[in-house]
Amino acid sequence: MAANPCPCNSGKTFEDCCAPLLGGQARAQTAEALMRARFTAHVREDFDFVAATHAAAEKDSYNKSAAEAQAKTLTWTRLEILETEAGGPDDAAGTVTFAAHFTQNGQSMVHREKSEFVREDGEWVYVDGEINPRSAPVRVDKVGRNDPCPCGSGKKYKKCCGA
Repeated sequence: MAANPCPCNSGKTFEDCCAPLLGGQARAQTAEALMRARFTAHVREDFDFVAATHAAAEKDSYNKSAAEAQAKTLTWTRLEILETEAGGPDDAAGTVTFAAHFTQNGQSMVHREKSEFVREDGEWVYVDGEINPRSAPVRVDKVGRNDPCPCGSGKKYKKCCGA
């Protein structure tokens, strides 16, 4: 385990991972790197970084004071990158699907999102995200009570469509 692990759960130290991005000494080379840095910015309550990494068309929609108020009520605990599509060093756009774990009022919770990123003036920026994205429905002949629900909700069949 790294001596000062990065909050983004990359396995690197903060100094070798997100610190250069948050401090302005480096630029994110991939959409995933920017996603990790934005998560770390939320953990460290660096909402200026979060605001600065929004796409130009979206900057006005970011509510910094709401993010600051929310930070007082929860603690971000872990980031899981679930999937990336494009968003590499040579791409113009990409998506990152992630699960951001947090605790609020003593309860463990998860924020799932499929985030859209684009390059503006050569830098990755956040455009928008779909919260709790659903996967394509799974077709099966017979669904067991404890099997995942074929509707794609991620819940067990008995707690979803089989209820």
